[in-house]
Amino acid sequence: MSAGFDAVHWLVLVQNELLLFSATFFALGALDEVAVDLLWLWGKLTGRIRTHGIDREALPRTLAGRAAVLIPAWREEKVIAITIGHLLNAWPQAELTLFVGCYRNDDATMAAVAGAVRSDPRIRLVVHEADGPTTKADCLNRLYRAVSLEEERHDFRFRLVMLQDAEDMVDPAALTLADAAIDYADFVQFPVLPQPQPKSRWIGGHYCEEFAEAHGKAMPVRGLIGAGLPAAGVGCVFARDMLARIGSLDPEGRPFHPDSLTEDYELGLRIAAMGGRSRFLRARDRSGQLIATRACFPADLSAAVRQKSRWINGIGLHGWDRVGWSARPVEIWMRLRDRRGLFSALLLTMAYALLIVGALDLLLGFLGLLPDFALPPGVWWLIALNFAHLCLRATTRFVFTTREYGWAEGFRAVARLPVSNIIAIIAARRALAAYLGVLRGRKVHWDKTDHPVHAVSLQAREAAG
Repeated sequence: MSAGFDAVHWLVLVQNELLLFSATFFALGALDEVAVDLLWLWGKLTGRIRTHGIDREALPRTLAGRAAVLIPAWREEKVIAITIGHLLNAWPQAELTLFVGCYRNDDATMAAVAGAVRSDPRIRLVVHEADGPTTKADCLNRLYRAVSLEEERHDFRFRLVMLQDAEDMVDPAALTLADAAIDYADFVQFPVLPQPQPKSRWIGGHYCEEFAEAHGKAMPVRGLIGAGLPAAGVGCVFARDMLARIGSLDPEGRPFHPDSLTEDYELGLRIAAMGGRSRFLRARDRSGQLIATRACFPADLSAAVRQKSRWINGIGLHGWDRVGWSARPVEIWMRLRDRRGLFSALLLTMAYALLIVGALDLLLGFLGLLPDFALPPGVWWLIALNFAHLCLRATTRFVFTTREYGWAEGFRAVARLPVSNIIAIIAARRALAAYLGVLRGRKVHWDKTDHPVHAVSLQAREAAG
């Protein structure tokens, strides 16, 4: 037997093993996703999952109590002034107080905040006594202390606390809806809608379908089955008393763990574990517009990878260490879904490796160097199942994206599937490296994303022509 002939046999053997392994676990993942699809469909048909209709003009002009909005910021001088101006105009209620947290070594952001304040008495610039960046959670804890001091100074109690980011474009109806919803929930999460970016259709655009599906299907299903709802970090509202309860469990009264990379995700699950009531609130106005927080997500590959690696690291690795598991079956299921990022990246890598090996097979077959071999019938069934599931996933991506962004973006969502996969693979590798670094003693810090473009500015340019 020749050396070349042996090498070909080894190639076939490796291909078959990769194919069997990846096809089996892709099939298990398909069952998981189809279960979520069926639960969502059942919830829609029975009315247990629904999107509320609202009349913006009929919403109350005042709030039932005081509301605190917290925005942590580090090197956000490019967008923070736009965010503040839009937020204060969108939410003119006198009961609102906006707390913006900056670091003492970030003069540019502090100057931008000061310039945006003007004569509006509802804004507070909170300067962190430490040099930045620490972590976003640490900055939020500093803002939380400012909220408590504000209450002590003026002898009142805030009714709710809302988290937003420095680059967010809030919806005018969200604060009023949050004020009403907090009567029967300890935590309320509004949908997040990434803003399509004409200059980044492939990188920045791929967030559109991911959030459209996650916040159109997966989050409502979590609420349907009674699983804990992870907070998204923006558009999330907490009852003031619930934050106080969580803070009371910490020796320093901090509701956010300062070493957490995904403090928002953890906080939502902690509320559920403490018996708190959580709700994912979807509502549309009469024109069909979804009440959601909008923002421009990373538009280049390196920034997208950095952001997603932080999510994978914070939820799938640090989250595993910090949040642990639960005895409830639905919680185990959802946390498995949350923490599958690394394993999914491994499977995707195998799938793309199989494509390369398959192309090599075609070349060898054309040259007459590939021996005859047949796959077992079971493997063909797995391949057929996975192909059908791929078609289903593309269809659901198209449907949910089209609902929020229109037909053109829906077709782009299908075309962007490989882009999402490649970003996930690179991000998983970076997340694992970062996690191993922390295990070796590296300090956790705020690995934030730069925001050169604001959704308000982008919409204004699009409206102008």
